[in-house]
Amino acid sequence: MKKLLRVGPYADFFSQGVQVDNVLTLAGQIGIDSDGNIPESIKDQMAVCYANIKEVLHHYDATLDNIIDETWFVTDVNECMENVEDIFAEREKIYGCKPEVSQTLVGITALVQPELKIEIKCIAYLSDE
Repeated sequence: MKKLLRVGPYADFFSQGVQVDNVLTLAGQIGIDSDGNIPESIKDQMAVCYANIKEVLHHYDATLDNIIDETWFVTDVNECMENVEDIFAEREKIYGCKPEVSQTLVGITALVQPELKIEIKCIAYLSDE
């Protein structure tokens, strides 16, 4: 049986989270905050992505500690790699440690809005405890 989270402007089209047994998949989260703001830098957009990820996880009584896999979709791989030290230092601060996740980075041509630079899709494991 699926446990769905349907919120946000696209709630009629897809779920932000889908839980089946102990596995939770999250829809890709983008760098738009709750007020509709989009930061300019990829690092700041990434931080907003994680804030949005935390919000979805919260609905399942989960945290970033439950994340086991991430896929990053970026519109400019070169920009991402040029800023990789700052980006991953910020990511480590967000997680509160070096993240214990697998990760894939995918270069794409565009996201849903032209000013977006990154989207992060996650899989989490929810323990029985």
